[in-house]
Amino acid sequence: MQSRAGTTAAILLLAAGLMVSLIVAVTMGTTRLPVGQVYTVIRYELLHLVCGQPIPKKWAPGTAVHDVVWLIRLPRLVLAAAVGTSLSLCGVAMQAIVQNPLADPYILGVSSGAGLGVTLAVLLGVGTALGSNYVGLMAFAGALGISCAVVALANVGGRANSVKLLLAGSALAAVCGAGTQFLLYLRSADHADSEIMRWTMGSLSAADWPNNVVMLLVAGGGTAFFLTQCRTLNLMLLGDETAVTLGTDLHRYRILYLVVSSLMVGFAVYAAGAIGFVGLVVPHVVRLLFGTDHRRLVPLCALSGALFLLWADVLCRTILPGNEIPVGILTSLLGAPVFLCLMVRHRYGFGGGA
Repeated sequence: MQSRAGTTAAILLLAAGLMVSLIVAVTMGTTRLPVGQVYTVIRYELLHLVCGQPIPKKWAPGTAVHDVVWLIRLPRLVLAAAVGTSLSLCGVAMQAIVQNPLADPYILGVSSGAGLGVTLAVLLGVGTALGSNYVGLMAFAGALGISCAVVALANVGGRANSVKLLLAGSALAAVCGAGTQFLLYLRSADHADSEIMRWTMGSLSAADWPNNVVMLLVAGGGTAFFLTQCRTLNLMLLGDETAVTLGTDLHRYRILYLVVSSLMVGFAVYAAGAIGFVGLVVPHVVRLLFGTDHRRLVPLCALSGALFLLWADVLCRTILPGNEIPVGILTSLLGAPVFLCLMVRHRYGFGGGA
């Protein structure tokens, strides 16, 4: 069990590590850029002046260095941090909602819903009226629609509980997966297959500042919300009967948390595709190291998820020169060994600490 001082120190250390990681990672890529050039470009955009002097023309917007730093690398790093935060927090919430340590943002059908949305958009042109980003919007709509359907089905024949939510999510995930495979079987096309595959494996390559602002607001708002819900999340791990004796009815909280999580995952899917495993492994690693109390889990998972996905994206761009590995593949390859190692070396429980 970690002391409050130890938890505070860990939060500060992770926050500092995230800032340093953004500064260091922006210099890394297929082409290494001098640190001075990189930060001059960033200062140009943030302040439009360097040390009170006019900006040299060679660092002005439109140059190659400026475009690589400000329009390519930094946006995708910021997006990686925001998406990692959202997925990790949703993993924490959903594991508490269904009282199942194997739950993550995708086990309730969100990933399959997003994949079906992408398939409908690419193969059948559904949603083209939504504009140039219609594929991403259809992924978002699919993720959110399946989450709402899970809530509706779980409430049929009585109030939703953790078991009904898990069963409804698994059933709808199977239906969406079958629908996707059926459409691919009927309308197979090389270019469509490759686009659907890219989306379902996740990619941060389409990051830009307008979408990043939205994703940062979603991630920040979700973090602030769940920071106020730590006691209730702890009660969820103790079960409904115990919570009722303590004066808390978990039903409405369970639905509220699922809707908020679905919105966060939906925006993450819209911005970066379906990136799995982050919402599963990060909460478990944090529990192994810091315990099960959500007063520690929520802030630590938010920062750890951001760091995890940020460096996963850096490796995606640098591990194979001239090629980029889909980030969803790398998160699984990196996360599973770390998770298993910690499971072997530490005692682990999945309980509450209200």
